[in-house]
Amino acid sequence: MFQNLSAYVRVVEVGPRDGLQNEPTPVPTEVKVRFIEMLADAGLSVVEATAFVSPKWVPQLADAEQVLAQITRRPSVRYPVLTPNSKGLERALSAGATEIAVFTAASETFCQRNLNRSIEQSLQEYALVVREAKAAGCWARGYISTALVCPYEGAISPDAVKPIVERLLAMGIDEVSLGDTIGAAVPTQVARLTETLLPILPPERFAYHFHNTYGTALANVLTALQLGVFIFDSSAGGLGGCPFAPSASGNLATEDLVYMLHGMGIQTGVDLEGVAAAARYILSHLQRATPPSSYLRACAR
Repeated sequence: MFQNLSAYVRVVEVGPRDGLQNEPTPVPTEVKVRFIEMLADAGLSVVEATAFVSPKWVPQLADAEQVLAQITRRPSVRYPVLTPNSKGLERALSAGATEIAVFTAASETFCQRNLNRSIEQSLQEYALVVREAKAAGCWARGYISTALVCPYEGAISPDAVKPIVERLLAMGIDEVSLGDTIGAAVPTQVARLTETLLPILPPERFAYHFHNTYGTALANVLTALQLGVFIFDSSAGGLGGCPFAPSASGNLATEDLVYMLHGMGIQTGVDLEGVAAAARYILSHLQRATPPSSYLRACAR
C-alpha cells in the first residue's frame, strides 16, 4: 500500500524556539540549555536553538545570546537560529551562530500582521540577510508560513507559494520549510502543494512544518512521505503556536512523529524515549498537567 517511501526521515526539532516563543510561563536560560542538550543527546541532527528577535515582541527568547553561548554543541548537530533582519543576524553571528533561518509568508495579510511588511519587502530584506550570512559561512533555512491555509485569507493556492520558493532558492537558501501555521491543512492540499513544488524544490531541500490544531498533522506527513518528502519539523511535547496566528495550536509532537515513523520501519536516528524524556522535562517546567503529545498521554495511562 505504501510504496517508494524513504527509508530515512530527517526530523528537525523546533521546540526550543517555536515551541517556547508563545509560552506564558518564563523558562530560565539553564532550563532551555538543558532541553536543547537533551534533544541533541536523543539523536536529533537539527535542533532550532533560539531566535534573535526583539525582546519587546518575543520576551520569551530575550536570552538568545546566553542560550547559544551555554549549549554544548555536538559536531554532528545543526543549531539554526531565527534571524528576521540584519540586526538579528549581526547578534547571531556575534554569538557564534553557524546556521540561520529567515521567515516570510504566502499570505499578504499574515505577512503584514506578523512582519509589518509585504511579502515583497520581506524577501528584499532576506536577500540581504542571507547574502551576509553566506559571506560568513552560514547554512541558511527559509520558512514560508501559511503555505497552505491562512487565518485571514483562507486556503492558499500552490501557485502563490511557488514564486516565493523560487525567490528563496535564488537568494541562496539551502532548505525551505513550508508551514501549515494554523494546523488546518488536509492531505489533499498537501499533495497539491507538494506536486507543484517538487519540480523546483528537490526533496533534499524540501521540508514541511505541520501544526496539529485539527489532528491532521500525521496524515499530512504520510501524504508528503508518499510523494517523496523526507524532512519534517516537529516540537518535543507538541509545544508551540504562533503569537500572530490566533487559530494556531501546538506543533506536531516529535515523539508522535517518531513513533509513527519507527512503527512504519522508517529510520530517523532519534531515540524515542530520549525525546519523550526531554519533552517531560520541559513540560514540567511549564507546569503542563496534560501534555499536548498523544504519545506522552498514552504512556501516562
